[in-house]
Amino acid sequence: MRALRIDTRRFERDFGRLYEIGATGDGGVHRPALGEKHLEARRWFRERIVADGLEFCEDGAGNHGARLSCGDPEAPTLLLGSHLDSVPSGGRFDGTLGVLAAYEAVRIVRDAGIELSVHLEAIDFTDEEGTLVGLLGSRALAGTLGAEELDDPRGGAEALEQGLRRAGLNREGLLRARREPASLAGFLELHIEQGPRLTAAGAAIGVVRSIVGIGSFALRFGGRADHAGTTPMDQRRDAGLGAASLMVQATEMVRADFDDCVVNFGKLGLSPGAHNIVPAAADLALEFRAPDDERLRSLESALLELCRDCAQRLGLDLEVRQQIAIPPVPCAAPVQRAFVAACETLDLPHISLTSGAGHDTGALAAVCPAGMIFIPSTGGSHSPREFADWEACVNGANALLLAALRLAEEGETP
Repeated sequence: MRALRIDTRRFERDFGRLYEIGATGDGGVHRPALGEKHLEARRWFRERIVADGLEFCEDGAGNHGARLSCGDPEAPTLLLGSHLDSVPSGGRFDGTLGVLAAYEAVRIVRDAGIELSVHLEAIDFTDEEGTLVGLLGSRALAGTLGAEELDDPRGGAEALEQGLRRAGLNREGLLRARREPASLAGFLELHIEQGPRLTAAGAAIGVVRSIVGIGSFALRFGGRADHAGTTPMDQRRDAGLGAASLMVQATEMVRADFDDCVVNFGKLGLSPGAHNIVPAAADLALEFRAPDDERLRSLESALLELCRDCAQRLGLDLEVRQQIAIPPVPCAAPVQRAFVAACETLDLPHISLTSGAGHDTGALAAVCPAGMIFIPSTGGSHSPREFADWEACVNGANALLLAALRLAEEGETP
């Protein structure tokens, strides 16, 4: 069984077909969660599962799965997978690679006639990227998605409701999608690295030991609209200046004082929004990430204090609403060992590293042993420039397959 490998032609064919759905013509894809092209990709995945004779599963969060039963209804399920949604005009490897590698692993085990002690399921999670909520499907499955998040989602309540209607889903279903932790043997995910460390180290595989924590706030600086030509500079309550000051100072502070942490302001809006009016309000999205609990809490405290300082210094009002609070997550040691063993069997050089991005693995780690691996990628990520050599994709898929077999066959599912 250690000689088992994925069907590279079938894997590449399916990858190419999915790339066509939402392709932007410049190497990327546009499949925001529960939009037209994302729903088309989900339909394709469902049709592929049914055509291949596997059991199709769907829950109240719209997570789609291909299940290979072991014959024992009381056995737990080992999940493999990722997501098919993308950021707007994103890359074709992010998420899709993990779903199709998982699906190929399930088909290979089925084709080989291997009898496992667990059910094996390849799963596509809904809205990992956060177009609407963020880790929506995986947190719904884990039971950590709260009703209050659906009242004030990061993508807007109206956008969430519209997306759910398009997909035939509803809020009640999201909150009922939880699986009992005892029913889960574990979760394994393959993903591109989205960074330069594997390439710099000359490694084929990165075995992830932990995933950064993420905080997100919606901020509003409130000032006063005035004539831009007749209001003296020292008499303005310019909300836009508050936003600009915060962005510059926060960036400088994190660079100087918070090693291995990041801050980002990915969305900014000024109102009334005219050339000749001093902005009365500035709305911006603050996101920050840190590799451990202590630094995440310290970074959040420092950033919020800086927000208050900017508002006070410029005579502005300040509104702060928390949107996301995801703690750092360690990956399960048995899963890391299974991935290391797979790399050694495949003779693939590997390193241990942390993930600077959030993933579905982080959500599943709250309820079952979970872990993930990276393959080298170039050109950045969340961009059409994102790229991974096909050999690297195949290496990752084979490592995923062998790690899953090790956990399922050898009784090492924790």
